[in-house]
Amino acid sequence: MTALTLERMRADVAEMLGEAPEDIGNDENLMDLGLDSMRVLGLVLAWGNTGIALEFGHLAEHATLGGWWSVVQRLQNRGTADA
Repeated sequence: MTALTLERMRADVAEMLGEAPEDIGNDENLMDLGLDSMRVLGLVLAWGNTGIALEFGHLAEHATLGGWWSVVQRLQNRGTADA
């Protein structure tokens, strides 16, 4: 499986919002940009296909791409440690 990257996450969020990836900063509040819970759930499902045990609650605790990336890195490292 392909590891989830910050670049893919940024591109996927940008696509959901109809924005260019370079317009999505790591510290921008994604909810303020128009991302709602249903879209977040869609991202969770898509990103879960990369093999990490990502859940909606993991992302709901954070409102920025940088916060989400920290969660993903932690989950990816946990998965590597379990292997």
